[in-house]
Amino acid sequence: MPESLLIDVHDSVLIVIDVQASFLKKLPAAESVVLAGRIRWLIGVAQWAMVPLIVTAEDLTREPLDPQIDQVLPAGTPIYNKLVFGLTGQPDILTAVEQTGRRTAILVGLETDVCIAQSALGLLDLGYRVAVIADASGSPGTAHAFGLDRIRHAGGLILSLKGLYYEWIRSIPQLREYDAACANLGDPPGIVM
Repeated sequence: MPESLLIDVHDSVLIVIDVQASFLKKLPAAESVVLAGRIRWLIGVAQWAMVPLIVTAEDLTREPLDPQIDQVLPAGTPIYNKLVFGLTGQPDILTAVEQTGRRTAILVGLETDVCIAQSALGLLDLGYRVAVIADASGSPGTAHAFGLDRIRHAGGLILSLKGLYYEWIRSIPQLREYDAACANLGDPPGIVM
């Protein structure tokens, strides 16, 4: 069991999984726009908080990362060509996660019932603490809820984007520092902070 039940920003690694147009198009258009906006916002928060970032795209030879996500990545961020559904099954991605030295994996992206779930389960098997951000991940129809349920029953945490943010921030002075430094990010789409 971790020292604290709260998510520690200094132990977190943000893993953005397969945010690609073909997966986003499976969702209703409005939902797709909101999901991508929330992921972009969280990438900005992670940059400010110095949370390491791992980004994957499923079969890059077939399709690149969605441009709206690619454009907010810090310069030089590698995009791993993921050729497995569960990222722990691919040595270069697993090595990148391990090299962060962080033990709490924060997962966002697509699709919840396949790549997010298999990645979460693989990380849990390896002793990582895993938190999936429910409103920054997605699958079409009921598959999103099925994926979250599978992860929860395996021991993963299911959090909201707002909940994660405040666990990372923790205090009014930190909140003020974030607000001063990141006013340009605004609030994530559809969430009142």
